[in-house]
Amino acid sequence: MSPREKLQKFIDTVRPNRYALRPYLIRDGKRHPFAVICPGGAYRKVCSYVEGLPFARRLNERGYHAIVVYYRVREKAGYPSPQEDLVRAINEVLSRTDEWLLEARGWSLWGSSAGGHLAASTLCEAAGFPRPSALILIYPVVTMGEKTHAETRRNLLGEDPDRGLIERLSVEKNVTKDFPPTFVWYGTADTSVDPENSMMLKDALDRAAVPCEMISYEGVGHGEGLGEGTAAEGWLDEAVRFWEGTRPAVPKEET
Repeated sequence: MSPREKLQKFIDTVRPNRYALRPYLIRDGKRHPFAVICPGGAYRKVCSYVEGLPFARRLNERGYHAIVVYYRVREKAGYPSPQEDLVRAINEVLSRTDEWLLEARGWSLWGSSAGGHLAASTLCEAAGFPRPSALILIYPVVTMGEKTHAETRRNLLGEDPDRGLIERLSVEKNVTKDFPPTFVWYGTADTSVDPENSMMLKDALDRAAVPCEMISYEGVGHGEGLGEGTAAEGWLDEAVRFWEGTRPAVPKEET
C-alpha cells in the first residue's frame, strides 16, 4: 500500500460517514467563480485526498473558489442518499454566495469515478436543480448496465437491482438537451472503470447536441487524480479552459 493509500485509509477510518462540505476559499476579499467537487470512491469512500483537496488547491491557484462535497457512502450509500446529499450541497453553497464571496453565475460541477456518476446522475434526476455552466468528469462511472463498475453499482443499488432502477441511473440513457456542456477524460489503461463509460456518455451528449470535449490519455490508469508524472498531467488546465468557455460574461459595471 502506497503512502497516499495509507493516508486515505486513515482518513476514511476517522471521518464520519455523513454529509459535509469543505470549502477552499481564496481569502482576498473579492468574488471568484467556484467549483463544486465530488471525489470518487465507488460509493464506498470519498477519496478527498486524491480527487478533492488537490483539485481544490490547484483551482485556488487559478483564481477559483472550490468546495469539496462529502456524501454518504458504504452502508448509507443506497440510492438516493448520495444524490440527495449533492442537491443539498449545491443549494447550501448557493445560499452562501455572499458569505463566501462566490460568483454564482457560471459555476462548475466536478466528479471523479463514482463521484462523476454522482454528479451526472444528479443532473439527470433532480427537477429544478440549479444547473452549472460546465460539468467536468474525470474517468467517470456513467452506466449502471453491462459496462458499469460492479462495486459502484452494488454500493448504490444493492446486489440485485431492479431493471428500471438500472435504466434510471444509467446516465447515458437520460441525457437531454438541457444537460450542461461537459468535459470528460479517461486513461486508456484504466482497468477499474471501463473507458467505454466515457464513450457512451460522449455518444449520448452528441445525440442531444450538448457541447462536449473528451480526451483520452494513453497508458494512464484509474485514480490518478491530477495525473502528475503521467500523460494526463495538465488535464486540469484543459478542463478550466473548457469551463471558462462556458461562463457568462460579467457585466462591465461589475468588473
